[in-house]
Amino acid sequence: MTNEASKGQAVSRRKFLKGGGMAVAGGAAAVALATPHVAKAATVLKVQAAWGGGIFLEFAQDYANRVNKMAGGSMKIELLGVDAVVKTAEMQTAVHKGVLDGAHLVTAYWYSKSPVASLFGTGPCFGWSANELMGWVQYGGGRELYNELMHDKLKLNLVGFFSGPMPAQPLGWFKKEVNSAADMEGLKYRTVGLAADVLQEMGMSVVQLPGGEIQPAMKSGLIDAAEFNNPTSDKDFGMQDVSKDYYLGSFHQSQESFEIIFNKTLFDNMSSEQQSILEHASEAASADMAWKAMDRYSADLVKLKEEHGVRVHRTADSIMAAQLKAWDVVVERISKEDPFFARVVESQKAWAKRYGAYSLQNSPDYRLAYEHYYGKL
Repeated sequence: MTNEASKGQAVSRRKFLKGGGMAVAGGAAAVALATPHVAKAATVLKVQAAWGGGIFLEFAQDYANRVNKMAGGSMKIELLGVDAVVKTAEMQTAVHKGVLDGAHLVTAYWYSKSPVASLFGTGPCFGWSANELMGWVQYGGGRELYNELMHDKLKLNLVGFFSGPMPAQPLGWFKKEVNSAADMEGLKYRTVGLAADVLQEMGMSVVQLPGGEIQPAMKSGLIDAAEFNNPTSDKDFGMQDVSKDYYLGSFHQSQESFEIIFNKTLFDNMSSEQQSILEHASEAASADMAWKAMDRYSADLVKLKEEHGVRVHRTADSIMAAQLKAWDVVVERISKEDPFFARVVESQKAWAKRYGAYSLQNSPDYRLAYEHYYGKL
């Protein structure tokens, strides 16, 4: 990054953050020493996460730690928590304008700008998982479509990387048992992204709330049911204190990952080494997150059952079949309105069809092996 660019951005951010008493350092400033050697100050990147705590903030910090270690002192991410500089809904705009250097979030949080955003995280299930979604991004044309959305359609000055395939998200927590799609009609339910359209199509009344407001809303009766993401986050939110019926398995958000964005002008002015670190650290953090999630999510599900008396149910197949039908309606409606949305969907379906034909025919029935050793679930 040039000194001129860094000074300009630093001044801009200082003006924005003046009220919060936060000094923002940016750029590589050369400091002359008495010796012939010259030491350079690290490029400090202010990156805000959409998470106030819990394992998601931990995942964001894991990424920052990898960048900081790989950079060897030439660059450092200072991770800021939720709402530290701007509200979550404003994070993308803040990075675009250079108020923030970067952000750690999910695409569903800015899908109001374009429903296509949800296809990169909370879109329909075409028989694929989050890891296969990320395969499409990397090798199936998804990255090119993502860049077209960001740069050509929305005119955003951003560079983004995907990191951390998320297991299919549970249907969530309910104040009463739901054994069929009919049982869900009329319930006030929290979700985000295109999943909101799908559940509304199924007859639910959907409320889009940030994570920290879910448990209080359910406790007060504002909502009857809710999902966030996983057993660890749900336990940390205290969902077990407002409901004892927890449903695993759903197509409403069956493939998602984190999105890590940076201001494109800032990124373009970095050295190629720094650019590579930001990108490849996202891949390293992605693998580690998948492994850490295996440990934490499964352990916390045991705690929810054994320590908090939570009744864990498998969502009925009839409910998931109804979700797929609702997805068909939503996708057809938006595709007619937005040709670019339709083009992204077709690209995803082509990838999922090709990979799924291999994966589904090649993968053994792991449930058969599991129940052979441990008994029926």
